Parts: sequence; C-alpha cells; structure tokens
Amino acid sequence: MTHPAQAAQVHWRAVIWIDHMTAKIFAMGLTGVSASTVRAHLSSSHLHHHSNAIGSGHVEQDPAFLSAIAKAVEACNDFLILGPGIEKATLMHYLQSSRPELTLHLESSDHPTDEEIIAIGRKHFNLAEPRA
Repeated sequence: MTHPAQAAQVHWRAVIWIDHMTAKIFAMGLTGVSASTVRAHLSSSHLHHHSNAIGSGHVEQDPAFLSAIAKAVEACNDFLILGPGIEKATLMHYLQSSRPELTLHLESSDHPTDEEIIAIGRKHFNLAEPRA
C-alpha cells in the first residue's frame, strides 16, 4: 500500500477509523498514503459484560489509547474521523482540547476495508490517486 519512498514523507491530512480497540490511521497527500495502526490495551476484547455481571457492563477504556493516536498524527492538522460508535467523538474532543487549531470532521462508518477508508479520505480531501 505504501511505497518505501513515501513512508518517510509527512502528510498533513489524515483519515482515522476508530473503534474501542483499534485506530487505523491513513495520512495522505498528493504523493500517496502512509498507513499505521494504534491498538488499545484492554483487559478484555469484549465491549460489554454478560447479563448478571457485576459492574457497569462496559470494558474500561485504555487511558493511553487516545494519547497514542494523537502522537501518531502529530504532523497532521486536517482530519476525517470515521467509526461505528462514540469513540470517534471521544477522539475528536481529545484532539480539540489538546490542539484547538485542528480541522476535524466526523462521519459514521461501520467496518470498511482499508481501501474503502482511503477512498473515503481521497474523496473528502479532494485528492486524486497518485500517478505510478
């Protein structure tokens, strides 16, 4: 997906697909796309407990997850954040509080493939496919 010469390039736009366990990051520009992934370190991979379980019914959030995402995209300043749940809004608020100058957009999205995420980002940012 990413050509070795493009991996070192810095792009200032990014599409982030996020759920409670994973953030797929696609930094993009005129020269191509650089992909990376940040994973949460949760006590369980299940979002909800079974019935009759003690507690709130939700898995505790990884406190370092959002900061790890922010660090991974620190060179970017224009974002499209995608995802199926509330995590996209949580990430948007986290980024806004630490970097108010950012341009942030949200869109709901189930579980697209990496290629579909990149296509959504190219359309959003009006970027054409890079020439071979």
